[in-house]
Amino acid sequence: SWLQAIPKAELHLHLDGSLRPATALELARTRRGAVADVPPDLASMRDRLVAPERCIDQADLLRAFDLPVALLQDAEALERVAAELAEDVAGDGTAYVEIRWAPSLHTERGLSLHDGIAAVVRGARGAAERNDLDVRFIAVALRTHDAETATRVVQASLGFLADGLTGFDIAGIEREVPDPRRFSHAIAVARDGGLGITCHAGEWGGAAQVWQALEIDPWRIAHGAVAVDDPSLMAELAERGVTLDVCPTSNLQAGIGSADHDAPLPHLIRAGVPVTISTDDRTVSDLTLVRELAGAVERLGVTPSEVALTQRQAYAAAFLHHDEELRAELQQGFEAWLAEHPAPR
Repeated sequence: SWLQAIPKAELHLHLDGSLRPATALELARTRRGAVADVPPDLASMRDRLVAPERCIDQADLLRAFDLPVALLQDAEALERVAAELAEDVAGDGTAYVEIRWAPSLHTERGLSLHDGIAAVVRGARGAAERNDLDVRFIAVALRTHDAETATRVVQASLGFLADGLTGFDIAGIEREVPDPRRFSHAIAVARDGGLGITCHAGEWGGAAQVWQALEIDPWRIAHGAVAVDDPSLMAELAERGVTLDVCPTSNLQAGIGSADHDAPLPHLIRAGVPVTISTDDRTVSDLTLVRELAGAVERLGVTPSEVALTQRQAYAAAFLHHDEELRAELQQGFEAWLAEHPAPR
């Protein structure tokens, strides 16, 4: 109940990995030709959307996104799914969330980058207002797309700065394009335009990939839990104040870490690395944030006080640099709640 009630912030959450199975089934039945083999019922659709507990590697895990992306190729679908995700997040007792997605993936049937972004922002913001949730957005460029596409994503995203699109991310299959510096121009345009910079790293290739990500001078790194294998890297992250947005269940699915006290998360926290905890994908990982936090406590040995520490860090590291007044308000609310409801022992 404490984990449900604590006013949480979630910074690493993918739209296309969090599609409700019932909605996916309806979209598959009403978007003729979107998928060749529509699952016959809800249970079958759920089986298609939820990835195995252990995949072969990151690339194997990412195949779980093929079906959602195929279904989300029009503005109506994107707006609906974004609204439903905001509702689901609010139901977790979350006060602040950053939703990310790759706009270029949703243009296969003629939808423009601008209209796709507008649909997601419109859906999530409307639901957030109805559910007392503050929401911001992160636009993702894929490693496997060309550098020009990444720049176009940034340029389209900058038109939504006033609507809460405040971050830019590099994600996708790391082994195919290990070095994010391929997208240096897009990153520079994003940074100059006022977007916070983050980068997926460490779902393949070990600690060396996190070092690679540091080359682009990110504010945060998505995942990065393999830094635990390199004490000098952990020290570098702590010194530079680069936050790792860790997703323990998703990392396990990608073949990283363990499901006990040997998992990276508690060791990163105790080494002084700035860390937050997120689900990554509510559906692909069959998860809620409350259950992810409970698993961290019950299986990984993270203490409730350490959970509170990661939530405090989430508010500090959120891409709220355009609204420091809101950040201060959220932080004050969090600290006031925690003073009245201290972490259980």
